Amino acid sequence: MDRMLYVAMSGARQTMLAQTANSHNMANANTDGFRADLAAFRSMPVYGAGEATRVYAMTESVGVDTSSGAINPTGRELDIAIKGDGWIAAQAPDGSEVYTRTGSLRIGDGGILQTASGLAVLGNGGPVAIPPSDKIEIGADGTVSILGIGQAPNALTVLDRIKLVKIDGASLIKGEDGLLRTRDGNGAAPDATVNIIAGALETSNVNTVEAMVNLISLARQYETQVKMMKTAEETDNAATQLLSLSS
Repeated sequence: MDRMLYVAMSGARQTMLAQTANSHNMANANTDGFRADLAAFRSMPVYGAGEATRVYAMTESVGVDTSSGAINPTGRELDIAIKGDGWIAAQAPDGSEVYTRTGSLRIGDGGILQTASGLAVLGNGGPVAIPPSDKIEIGADGTVSILGIGQAPNALTVLDRIKLVKIDGASLIKGEDGLLRTRDGNGAAPDATVNIIAGALETSNVNTVEAMVNLISLARQYETQVKMMKTAEETDNAATQLLSLSS
């Protein structure tokens, strides 16, 4: 009965992991720019002495869903949304380069342009720094311009350009901190073809209906695995009783 028990047990455990990823997606259905995690089951043979006759289930992350969300206008001068493919480059707390589609920007300490989570937005030569100003304007190509305090309305000064990159989804990996990086750890080169829409934000790309269907499906799978474990226990108890009678 050990084969049946361990197959059911591993299946239940992996189903719980898949449920965790699905629940995380659902929790971020209203998070601007969020990209859904993709998870998949696969068969995993158990190798050892003899033939690999036992095969267990395994849940693994197969990447991130890079499909675009809807774009909603906000009118806020520091809100930006990527038009089509592309990513905004930012600096993680450990200094590495990470990528996001969350365009709700703000001015942090020292005038550093930051994402909503506090990551420094990268420009041509590092984090974008913005001095005190009456107005900030972000162009379609990521160019950041300001109107100095007390200057004429037509006296915009170009400060920097937000680093916009284009990366294939298969080359991105989401770390334990929830941040997206390239699989090889190298920073991507700026791509002049990436454009943004100022005064707008992109919604999460999580399909809530699909996530709810997955939730129900995974719950039923888990129940099935638990029933199999219960059946294995009952069968084992019945075998023990038969052996005790025969002795």
